[in-house]
Amino acid sequence: MLDLYDHQKAALKKMKNGCILCGDVGSGKSRTALAYYYISNGGAVDTNEYVPMNDPPKDLYIITTARKRDTKEWEAEMPPFLLSTHADANLYGNKVVVDSWNNIKKYAEVENAFFIFDEQRVVGSGAWVKAFLKIAKKNKWILLSATPGDTWSDYIPVFIANGFFKNRTEFKEKHVIYICRTPYLKIDRYINTRRLLKLRDSILVEMPFEKKTKADHRDVYVSYNAAAYKDVRKRWWDPYKNEPIANASGLCYVLRKIVNTDSSRMLALGDIIIEHPKVIIFYNFDYELELLKNYFATIRITAAEWNGHRHEPIPTCDQWAYLVQYTAGAEGWNCTTTDTIIFYSQNYSYKLTKQAAGRIDRINTPYTDLHYFHLKSRAGIDMAINRALSQKKDFNETKYATQTNSKKGEKTLKTTC
Repeated sequence: MLDLYDHQKAALKKMKNGCILCGDVGSGKSRTALAYYYISNGGAVDTNEYVPMNDPPKDLYIITTARKRDTKEWEAEMPPFLLSTHADANLYGNKVVVDSWNNIKKYAEVENAFFIFDEQRVVGSGAWVKAFLKIAKKNKWILLSATPGDTWSDYIPVFIANGFFKNRTEFKEKHVIYICRTPYLKIDRYINTRRLLKLRDSILVEMPFEKKTKADHRDVYVSYNAAAYKDVRKRWWDPYKNEPIANASGLCYVLRKIVNTDSSRMLALGDIIIEHPKVIIFYNFDYELELLKNYFATIRITAAEWNGHRHEPIPTCDQWAYLVQYTAGAEGWNCTTTDTIIFYSQNYSYKLTKQAAGRIDRINTPYTDLHYFHLKSRAGIDMAINRALSQKKDFNETKYATQTNSKKGEKTLKTTC
């Protein structure tokens, strides 16, 4: 008998080919997607015994993040359906493949199969989108996402794949108004949005569920070197490289380094781990990683890493720290052996921050109260990032830098945005 929650069963009744299954992190989208594939090939849920699929069922291709592929998270969901990526362990004669978005072009010629596109990446008009559209024409498919789209443009590839529009040009001609007085085309507004809402609602399958967990988010304010910070803002001078700062990205990087390396941040971290011996720590920059590694080595607490350089498993001892770089590890894995995440520094992306918080907020977690500590200073850049995230927006470096002028030279970054 397949074990599905009520919200998953409700979603199954609404799902169809080409839909977007939208559920919060930890809602069980993977299990629900596999259940939909199972039903679509002759299986049945809510039965006392396992109902075999038509043999052979359609070949199954799951396109997911590299992290989920490498940690075999999808394989862990397959046993109840008697499926496996290994032929000798698979009940059926079909092919089951789990691969990353980076390799999607390898499957562009596949036909008459079933595709699950996980943590959807079909935004824009790049190589991944072209491969996705080619696959969608000749196969059954569904998309999974916690955050399906911020603007109507994000939905263009899915709308095309569902046959609502022939191509991007048709969508733009019918629904986009541009600002012309700029060096490049910039969207001013969308029109005929009532039709767009109808199209989106026809493919978006929401999967709301009542969480048993309670998230306690705490802001922990730390100090920073205000004099050094002010000097960089005034002179646009990089004290680490001893050279002028050339652009907005460089300015924000230096300001953040001054803020993030202040010793008070590590002191605050130490206070937290006294009460929370097992913690996941999200960070942004390599210099933060080095500080964290040295700190935990000094106090003799086991620390493991997941980033672009090292892929270590979560420790299993009584006290540990798991150091995770946002971009490398904000999604595609979960942990049910701790109830605490520390955000050592803030990330620019609202979506990435939300995904990171979801690593411990899972259906099967044994914890009810989850603790999130956000370390931040009252420096201008920290407050600006915090303001953007609280509005569910991403932080814009260029916009922030245009507000940072030199009193002596009145130096201002120019932008067309």
